[in-house]
Amino acid sequence: MYKTILVPHGGTPEGDESLKHAIYAANESSKIIILHVVEEMQYPPSFALSSSEREDLFKSIDEANESIRKDMDKKMEKISHQCKEKGITSEVKVVIGNAAEHILDIVEKENVDLIVMSKRRKLKGMKKLLSLGSVSRKIVENVTCPVTLIDIENIK
Repeated sequence: MYKTILVPHGGTPEGDESLKHAIYAANESSKIIILHVVEEMQYPPSFALSSSEREDLFKSIDEANESIRKDMDKKMEKISHQCKEKGITSEVKVVIGNAAEHILDIVEKENVDLIVMSKRRKLKGMKKLLSLGSVSRKIVENVTCPVTLIDIENIK
């Protein structure tokens, strides 16, 4: 039924649970895209630095971002073996930037049929029923494909 399933995975147990649900929803002709977005370390104010100090600082931050991306790429590749064990094609994408923007971009470019993601908001009472995290909310409000939000608290 679903040709392309997107699983935004934060490298967490909640992301693992989302992947399990995606595998369950997939079939042998499905492809699961496992996406991890590294939240980019921002450049601090550097007006008091010389140009060479500023360049060195920015280079260090860029290198740190790339190092984190490479580490997460390895982790996501290991996680993707769950798909292969079930005979499902998978693709890993690890990028640096804004999670919601990258998710929406992939949904459009890859013709995603289903998004399976965990939600992070941990509120109590009525607020819990009415709220989503900022990434979840942006995704739900801006896509036309189905979105399955996994609430890890209700699974345990």
